[in-house]
Amino acid sequence: MQYQELFYQENTQIRERYDLAAERIAQMGQETVVQEPYRDFFVSMSRFMGLVGDLALMQMRDQLETMSLEELKEWNRKLYLDILPENYDHSYGNPNYAAQRLGKELGPLLSAFYAQLRGCIVFAYECRLTDITILGETLIEIYNRFEEEVPTKESIRDILYWFFSDYTDVTLTYRIREQLDPSLTFARDLVMDSDLTDLRYLYRFGEYVSDNELRIAEFLNSLPEETIGNMARTFTEGYRKGFVVMGRDLSKKRTVGIRYELGFERMIREAVRQFGEMGLEAVLYRAAVWSVTQTPGRKVGYHSGSVNRQYDYDHRYDQAIYLDKAFKDRKLGVLKTAYEQYKKEAADYAGPAVAETFGREGFQPVNRVHAYTLSPKQQELSIALSNESMQVVNRYIPGDETSFTIIAFPVPEVGADFPGIFADTIRINTLDYELYLGIQQRLIEILDQADQVHITGRGANQTDIRVSLHRLEDVTRQTNFENCVADVNIPVGEVFTSPVLSGTTGLLHVGKVYLGNIQFRDLKIRFRDGMVEDYSCGNFPDPEEGRILVRQEILKNHDTLPLGEFAIGTNTAAYEMAERYGIMDRLPILIAEKTGPHFAVGDTCYSWSEDSPVYNPDGREVIARDNEISILRREDAGRAYFGCHTDITIPYSELGDIAAVCPDGRERFLIRAGRFVAEGTEVLNEALERMG
Repeated sequence: MQYQELFYQENTQIRERYDLAAERIAQMGQETVVQEPYRDFFVSMSRFMGLVGDLALMQMRDQLETMSLEELKEWNRKLYLDILPENYDHSYGNPNYAAQRLGKELGPLLSAFYAQLRGCIVFAYECRLTDITILGETLIEIYNRFEEEVPTKESIRDILYWFFSDYTDVTLTYRIREQLDPSLTFARDLVMDSDLTDLRYLYRFGEYVSDNELRIAEFLNSLPEETIGNMARTFTEGYRKGFVVMGRDLSKKRTVGIRYELGFERMIREAVRQFGEMGLEAVLYRAAVWSVTQTPGRKVGYHSGSVNRQYDYDHRYDQAIYLDKAFKDRKLGVLKTAYEQYKKEAADYAGPAVAETFGREGFQPVNRVHAYTLSPKQQELSIALSNESMQVVNRYIPGDETSFTIIAFPVPEVGADFPGIFADTIRINTLDYELYLGIQQRLIEILDQADQVHITGRGANQTDIRVSLHRLEDVTRQTNFENCVADVNIPVGEVFTSPVLSGTTGLLHVGKVYLGNIQFRDLKIRFRDGMVEDYSCGNFPDPEEGRILVRQEILKNHDTLPLGEFAIGTNTAAYEMAERYGIMDRLPILIAEKTGPHFAVGDTCYSWSEDSPVYNPDGREVIARDNEISILRREDAGRAYFGCHTDITIPYSELGDIAAVCPDGRERFLIRAGRFVAEGTEVLNEALERMG
């Protein structure tokens, strides 16, 4: 593999350490010096690392290329067998099982280390012997502590703390590089050079390959070249239009970061080619593997569908082992050094192009008592680290010089109607730009006469909230709402604003909504003067567990967040599709936000680029780019941004009225009882009426 040549010198230099560690770990599996039950843990780790060693050797000898599909499937099964849902109750990757077997003090620590050790799978595929070696040496160090007597929890925690801290300059620096450096071509080579009709290629990435990945790859292989080209063109043109709409110069950029889910390689290959025609070289980077570079609850980069969502959920806060002020300061220092090292690559970076998927069954997490969570102090440190990291990133990749695009497609797990849903998704992604442009302009004309918007629910939905708007000095030149058609956010269909926080008060209620990997039920968030005042959800019998889930997954561990965005979705065609197939609760937020009014908790849509003018197609400037929190960036950026933006949509079926409230108290209705009533928008009801 050409990619191996990049690491040839590094692998040669560390090979002696790698071989010594591998030999010692193999011996661990034969020794009896460690007492039970801990011996069983180390025997399991020895066996796992033996598999990794065999895999790395075969990869470096190019032997995987000659394996049959069945042989590759068997290897994939062996590597991920331990944490599959059917085996998870007896896996050391399960913090509760580890605590039961190894004790509630040592068990969770060893489970967290095992979760990190499993990263060796992808390191073997990428021929990164340094990463395997440092993990192997740490396993040996932990094993040594058990050879004479059972160590204390503190001694093992110290080993892990210093391991993660000391090697941050290796792990974090590489993470920055792999997101920016087009010379790292591991995934791009697989996408561009493989015979995509031979599904063996899927097993070369090192990710878990399920029936979903195989079926989506087969499905895309069945589509005409024209369809694939159109799918990719929607994706790449949305990206290009983003720069045009935002008034940014794409010609100054050289690279684009592509994130996607395995199985879509045929479309991604065409997208890489089309981006090349724009002068952009594609960087395909994997979702983060190291704990110190992961974002809880998110996979940023290419990845497969999760092998086990409960496993991911259990380990999302393993950083609790090492997160303290000293680690925070060290990580920030390494981040600054890394970006300085790759500042040229950072200057060339145009932003991400993201292809998401949807259709999987709703995930209902179980809160395991022995899974790590952040303490209140660690939550504060995590927030501070995020805020300060964003400032570093913005220094090297200014937000007002980049753009992005996001598109989504279903996966076969959506059900028997998958082919129809896929075809309808393509249709929705390519709806008439001009039609929606005109309809949304009519909504904006009415909204710009108001100083508030009043939104209410219908039936069991208890939503009742008033959203305050900025004052327009000259309505002929200024507007509060951006007319969003199909550019950065595909598909078409919303008008949105950054509300004034003062006076934005009331209850947001949604019966069922999918946010990230988790389906929230009976979600309620109360705002006072634009800030989250209270919240709950019905996911657990214990209301307190529901509050914790909302705080972790929506508030991102902040005590409160502002209402960063209010929008009205206009894509009733997407809503009709979802209702017809019964998949409303499986839509990604990217599509769901277009199927009703939505409210984003966190930063505004213009974070880090508020001073860059934004204009609607009619020439009027969108002046609602700041709120009372984001404006604090002029004094202290750490108080202005939160590093999160979570959209929550009220579907039309739960929606009552949306009224523009004029300064004299008059209400001009845009929607009544879930139907559009403003003149010039009635065509949007046709899709709703077809549902009966």
